Amino acid sequence: MTTVTKPLSADLARQTAIRTAGGTSQVPTRLVEPPDALRPWISDVGVVTHTPEAPRSITHVPDAAVRLVLRTLPGGGSDVLAVGPRTRASYNAGKRLPLCLDLRIRPGAARPLLGASARDLVGRVVPLAELPGAATARIARRLGRVGEDATVDEALSVLAEVLPPAIGPRDRADRSRADLVRAAVGRLSTRPGRPRPAPVTEVARELSVSERLLRTLFTEDAGLSPKHFARIDRVHQLLAGATARPGSPVPWAGLAQTTGYYDQSHMAAEFRALFGVAPTAFVDGRLPAGTPCRSRAAR
Repeated sequence: MTTVTKPLSADLARQTAIRTAGGTSQVPTRLVEPPDALRPWISDVGVVTHTPEAPRSITHVPDAAVRLVLRTLPGGGSDVLAVGPRTRASYNAGKRLPLCLDLRIRPGAARPLLGASARDLVGRVVPLAELPGAATARIARRLGRVGEDATVDEALSVLAEVLPPAIGPRDRADRSRADLVRAAVGRLSTRPGRPRPAPVTEVARELSVSERLLRTLFTEDAGLSPKHFARIDRVHQLLAGATARPGSPVPWAGLAQTTGYYDQSHMAAEFRALFGVAPTAFVDGRLPAGTPCRSRAAR
């Protein structure tokens, strides 16, 4: 496999800047493209490898995605966790793991892959084997045999081998539903030159569904309401702009305008609500003390 040497797409480069913002995050060390067999289900793979100089704290930014996390353990073996959408930033003490793969599940794919809706996973970290999907226990057992000394490519090879046969082909209804949710995600996301997401009524009209159905399916399969999703996506765009030029002053007023906030004070209030600190403090690395990670978050 040549997975880890592929050039990053523009979106992965943006996600790398976001997930490593503040200079204290070790999640991930880098992002890589998933192998072809995983792409129907996985959009990108965050890779964390332990190094002596790795930071002692981990910053998890708000994230609307559902993820699979494969961790190899110092004492041997590994575990696999399903991580639901995160509505607020968290600051945790680092763990010295040989390898951690953070796999972002594509919008609309969590339910057929895990047997649980994204909505039911919000704010939770759950061992994969405990989810109701028909094959999740078998997948967890197979991945649990990934050794402590496994390389990134070896771990991804196991994932590519075990996921597609275990989940099987999706039926037409699943594909249509996932396609609709992904299309809505695209229209509700902010991008350079498009600082404000499209209104939900407009997105529903473009996708030829009722607004009520769109909200229901989106909340079920993306985990968050369209408005909440757009709120998190916009702060991602802000972070990408704030970390674009390390070492240079951040033009906060200009970023507030280009990312669609009413003004700089509105931007700062939204950021503090999601991150618990001011944007200037976050980018400077002045963060709350890390707390121990919990294997299972309270619902």
